[in-house]
Amino acid sequence: MGLTWMAWTWPTAAFFLFIFAAIASMGVWEYYRPGGDPRRGVFMIDTTRGDRLFITLVGSAYIMLAWIGLVSTILWWPLVISLCWAVFVFRYV
Repeated sequence: MGLTWMAWTWPTAAFFLFIFAAIASMGVWEYYRPGGDPRRGVFMIDTTRGDRLFITLVGSAYIMLAWIGLVSTILWWPLVISLCWAVFVFRYV
């Protein structure tokens, strides 16, 4: 059966590699600079770096899905919006 259960295109593989790299990078960052001190941001919840990464990934998934469902399948604009979302989450949440 192998990997034939999913349509592995280059964009799909790049997406999963990015997710893996982001989680691995966060693990390395936490290993060398432990700083899991919670921070309270604009959403008034205490978040650590891992929490902010999770919020960024989930929010980006919703941005992409909403864009595909409401606008079109051209994903350059939602990519920009997702990057802006990531900057916002890591700075202010």
